[in-house]
Amino acid sequence: MKPHIDNVIETQGALILGAGVAGLFTALKMAPFPCVVLADEHPGVSGSSARAQGGIAASVGRGDTWQSHAADTIAAGAGLSDPDIAALVAREAPERIHDLVEFGAPFDRAKDGSLAVGREAAHSAARIVHVKGDRAGAEVMAALAARARETGSIRIIEGFHAIELAIEDGRVVGLFARTWHGPVQRLILIRACAVVLATGGLGALYAVSTNPPESRGEGLGMAARAGAVIADPEFVQFHPTAIAIDKDPAPLATEALRGEGAILIDETGRRFMPGVHTLAELAPRDVVARAIHRELVAGHKVFLDCRKAVGAKFASAFPTVYEICRGAGIDPATQPIPVAPAAHYHMGGIASDVRGRTSLEGLWAIGECACTGLHGANRLASNSLLEALVFGARAADDIRATTKPRKSRGTPPAPARSAAPPVPRQLREVMTRYAGLERDAAGLSEALARIAQIERAGGHEASLLNMTVTAKMVVAGALARHESRGGHYRSDFTATDTTGERTFMTLADAERIAADAIAPEPVSPACAAK
Repeated sequence: MKPHIDNVIETQGALILGAGVAGLFTALKMAPFPCVVLADEHPGVSGSSARAQGGIAASVGRGDTWQSHAADTIAAGAGLSDPDIAALVAREAPERIHDLVEFGAPFDRAKDGSLAVGREAAHSAARIVHVKGDRAGAEVMAALAARARETGSIRIIEGFHAIELAIEDGRVVGLFARTWHGPVQRLILIRACAVVLATGGLGALYAVSTNPPESRGEGLGMAARAGAVIADPEFVQFHPTAIAIDKDPAPLATEALRGEGAILIDETGRRFMPGVHTLAELAPRDVVARAIHRELVAGHKVFLDCRKAVGAKFASAFPTVYEICRGAGIDPATQPIPVAPAAHYHMGGIASDVRGRTSLEGLWAIGECACTGLHGANRLASNSLLEALVFGARAADDIRATTKPRKSRGTPPAPARSAAPPVPRQLREVMTRYAGLERDAAGLSEALARIAQIERAGGHEASLLNMTVTAKMVVAGALARHESRGGHYRSDFTATDTTGERTFMTLADAERIAADAIAPEPVSPACAAK
């Protein structure tokens, strides 16, 4: 039985789901082509983009080159970064930074007026543009949101929660969204000539995450349920230095602190990273995160010691981190900061090409919900917002060139409530326990069985399905990859397979993997006869 649709809206141009950097930048680059941006709530403030601290990578510093940036990206990707995509992104990065400056992003400047740049882990040069030390995400988002509200071709609608893609004759023609959760809710169909998913990541599927509650992986889940190809879902990045103060989401101690020379120590003051990797604290994120994880499992406490590297200038150099620490009773200028790894970024996502196109006609995907092949198995620091900028501009060009605005029809009703359903606690516990920093076949098989139980218990409700399908894709991809690489570590397959390739799979593929993993053990004839 089909659900009752309360209203049908025909937009004039494109429909963008998500109002983070990916969604707003795509909308701005699309102008004057009309578009509607559908946001859960608070564009410019909510979402992961506004929480990004470090900055954006681009070869704008003296002596730096896009070739060096591309090489660092490929090296961090642990053998799975697409070299052509890495080159494309690195080449176009300076131009996208220029766009942000034009849109009002107040990047820090050097004394000569040029863009100030910092260095972060696994970068061979200082190339991170930033704002007030650690406020890049918040300030860039504020600038984009302000410019979007001033742009006549962009209409931002808040308070609707998208649950499913609308498909006609094999083409994505819009999406279904609702306002209200519970016994009274309205379901609307919003149709458009082009649909862009810019829904962010999936970190909130984990019990400890730096991502806000809205990062539930629902965009990926919707696309997978519609039959889209998903790429590299097993690669989840855990930020090494979330501040361990029992907050959800966990606040970050930006990577830029380690770029400034901060070190990791245990409760005795012992520095442990030099014995783990030649780059010590500046090693790739997966290496640092696992090293901290193992220290914690061994019963140690871990701290980020900024006293010597930053010291008295902490409040002015890193005001966001400073305020968080002071609120927790820690003075980071004179005391080490307690840290632990937390789910932070999804390298995988909806497979997309150089124009942002997915495998479904009429659907584009931009930002963390997409997978272009840039990050490989392990994202290079500060390449996340950059990827959204580069492919947002490319998708905007593609949509303008291939689609035509049409007459709009209908008016969305006022939302009754904007809050989306939370991620079930059981799902977050399953993902953390079995699909976290270290995985094995037994745990991943158990995770698939428990995800299926959660789906059944929830009556296969649409929002829940979007979350569980995304979780299932991550776990199935991890179970199918019999090696350790980048953000994916198998304790039962610790070596890296030199012939390893990227993962491309559909929900049907994941369902087959799950069916094999949780099938009951066959009963031997001898046992059956007893």
